Amino acid sequence: MAVTRREFIAGSATGAAGLVVGGVLGKTLSDEGDGASGPSGLTGDANSVAEARGLSPAEVVQALKTVVPPGRPDMDEFYILSSGGHSGQILVMGVPSMKIKKVVGVFTPEPWQGFGFGNESDGLLAEGTTSAGGPSTSAHRYLSWADTHHPAISETEGEYDGRFVYINDRANGRIAMVDMRDFKTKQIYDVPNLQSSHGGVFVTQNTEYAHISTKTPTLIEGADPATSLENFADVYRGYSTFLAVDQETGRFDLARSFQVELPPYTQDLADSGKLVSHGWVFLNSYNSEMATGGNLEGKPPIEVGASANDFDYMHIINWQKAEQVVGSRSVVINGMRVIPLDVAVEEGILFLAPEPRSPHGVDVSPDGGYLCVAGKLDPYVTIYSFEKMLAAIEAQDFEKRDQYGIPVLNYDSVVSGRVEVGAGPLHTQYDADGHGYTSLFLESAVAKFTLGEPYFSGDQAYKLVDKVPVHYNIGHLCTMEGDTTKPQGKYLIALNKWSIDRHSPVGTLNPQNFQLVDLGGEVMEVLSDTPIGMAEPHYVQAIRADRIKAWDLYPPGTNPLTMQPDPNAVAQGEERIERDGNRVEVFMSVTRSQFKPDILRLNQGDQVTLHLTNIETTPDATHGFAIPRHNVSVSLDPGEYTRIDFVADVQGSFAMYCTEFCSALHLEMQGWMLVA
Repeated sequence: MAVTRREFIAGSATGAAGLVVGGVLGKTLSDEGDGASGPSGLTGDANSVAEARGLSPAEVVQALKTVVPPGRPDMDEFYILSSGGHSGQILVMGVPSMKIKKVVGVFTPEPWQGFGFGNESDGLLAEGTTSAGGPSTSAHRYLSWADTHHPAISETEGEYDGRFVYINDRANGRIAMVDMRDFKTKQIYDVPNLQSSHGGVFVTQNTEYAHISTKTPTLIEGADPATSLENFADVYRGYSTFLAVDQETGRFDLARSFQVELPPYTQDLADSGKLVSHGWVFLNSYNSEMATGGNLEGKPPIEVGASANDFDYMHIINWQKAEQVVGSRSVVINGMRVIPLDVAVEEGILFLAPEPRSPHGVDVSPDGGYLCVAGKLDPYVTIYSFEKMLAAIEAQDFEKRDQYGIPVLNYDSVVSGRVEVGAGPLHTQYDADGHGYTSLFLESAVAKFTLGEPYFSGDQAYKLVDKVPVHYNIGHLCTMEGDTTKPQGKYLIALNKWSIDRHSPVGTLNPQNFQLVDLGGEVMEVLSDTPIGMAEPHYVQAIRADRIKAWDLYPPGTNPLTMQPDPNAVAQGEERIERDGNRVEVFMSVTRSQFKPDILRLNQGDQVTLHLTNIETTPDATHGFAIPRHNVSVSLDPGEYTRIDFVADVQGSFAMYCTEFCSALHLEMQGWMLVA
C-alpha cells in the first residue's frame, strides 16, 4: 500500500497493526509476517510494539528519523550549543537525538564539574564581576547569577571552525569565552559601559571580533540618576562593543578592542555582515521614542510609549572604518576606547535605516546580500538589500537625520521586498537554497519563504511557501549552521516558550520545549519534543559534529585556564608537603583509587594551597576531590591540574573523598585533613 508524505503527516495511512513505512522501509511490516525481516531487518514485532503503544505510522517514522542507537554517536550529525537562560550556563545537545550531552559552567557555579567550588574557577568568576572600585577580589563578591542568551561559535571565512564559543550575560552586560577543546570557560569579561546586553553575541566573519552591545542605554558618567529620566536623550547612551580576539587563545585582546557610541534607543538583536557585507554589522533597535515609563506617575508604561512611532531604526556600523579611526579619534571611558557619537557620524561609521516598529530579529543571509527584519507588531518580514544600502550611502540618499545628526537612509531605497508570513514574526534563519525560516510568536508556527536573486526571481521571489505549527509561542529558531555562509539545512530547532499541552504536569513551572523540525521533504514536519527542565534557553547555534575537535584527555599536568602544562603539576613520585611557617603547600597526585598524600596535618590558621594533578592517562578517568564542611568540591579530568587555596580556620577531622565514581574501590578513595 503506497502512501504520500502528507498522508503520513495526517496520520491517514494504515493503522499500527498494518504499519506502512512507505519511502523509509518500502513496505508494510506485517507483510513479512511475524519473525520475518524486511530490507532493514525490521520484523512484525515492530508492529506489536507500535500497536501496544498506540503509535500512528507517522509517529513511528518520526521516531525512526531521530533515534541514535547506543554506541552510534556518529548518527548525531550536529551539535547545538544552547544558552542556558537563568541557569547562566551553556547546554550542549545532539541532533537529531536532541539528547543533552553536557552542561557547561559559565557564569554561575556548576557542582558536577566543581566550577566555582574552591579552585581557580572561583577567581575566574570573581574577575568577571566589576564593582565600583574595579574587579572583584573576593570570591564572595562576584555575581552568582546570570541570564545567558546568545552563543556565538568562532568562524573562519564565515563558517564555524569549532574553536571557541562566546556568550553574553543579558542581565549584567558580561561576556564569556569557552574553549571547545575541553568545553570549559576560560574568560569572563565585565564589559565597560554596558549594564545589560541583548544585541549579540556574534562574531565577525573571521572572528576578528566578538561583538556585544547594550540593550537598555547606559547613564553617562557624572549624570545625576535622580533626574536622569527627565533628561533621558542627553544623559543616556548605547554602546556597540568590538572585542578583539586573540586567534591562538580565543581570549579578548583589550588593547585592540573598542566601542562605538550609539544614541539612547534600546538596541536589540544584531548580526554580522558576511562575504559581500563583511566589515559591517547591523543592530536592531526599538523605543526610538525614548519612552521611560512612569505608570504610577501619570505617564504611559514603556510598552505603550515605545510603540508610538510607525518605524524604529536599524543601526548600520562600518567596523572596518571604525578600526581606522579609533586610534586617533577615540576617548577612553572606564578603560575602554570609545568612538564618540559625533565622530562616528562625521567619519561615516554609523547610519540608520527605518524598520517596522518594535523589530526583533535582524538576520543576514548566507551570501551577505540580504538582511531580514521581523517586526513583532507587523505580519511581514522586511527584506533589505545590502547592495542598495551601499548605493544609498554613496548617493547620500537620506530621508532625514535623527536628533543626533545620524543619517537615516531612505526606506524605499534600501528595501528589496516584503513577505507576509503571519502573526508575531521574530527571528530568521536560512538554508542553502535561498529560503528563510521565521518564527511566529503569536501564531505558534514557523514560516518558510523565498529570498530574491540570485536564489529566486520573478514571482517566485519573496513568497511564502510553507508553514508548520509548533504548538507553542516560539521565540528563536535555528537551522543547521543557518547563520553561516554555508547553511546545512536538514533540521530546524524551534525554541518554544509558553507550554500548551505537550507534557505531563510537573508543578506550576512548566519546562521550555525544543521541537525538532524536519526540513528534508516537501513540507516541514515536527519530529520530536525535548523538554528543557533546567533553564529557559533563548538562542542556539548548530554546528556539524565533525567540525568539533574536542580533546578526550589533557596532556599531563594541563591547567584548563591556560591550556598549558602548569609548573606546579605533579608527576607520580613527586608528591610532597612543604611548610613555611603557617604557609602550607601540598603537591598531590590523584589516581585510582587514592590521593597521595592522603593525610594532611594542619594547624588552625594555616594558609593552605593544594596543587592537585590527575595523573590518569585513560579517557574519562575523572576524579573528584571534596573537603566536607569547606565548600570545596572540584572535578579533575585525566591529565588535569587545579589549585585550591583556603585557610584552615576550623579545628577538626575532615574526611576528604573522591566525588566521582571512578573504580571498584571508589569508596576507599578518601583521606584525612586534621586541623589541630
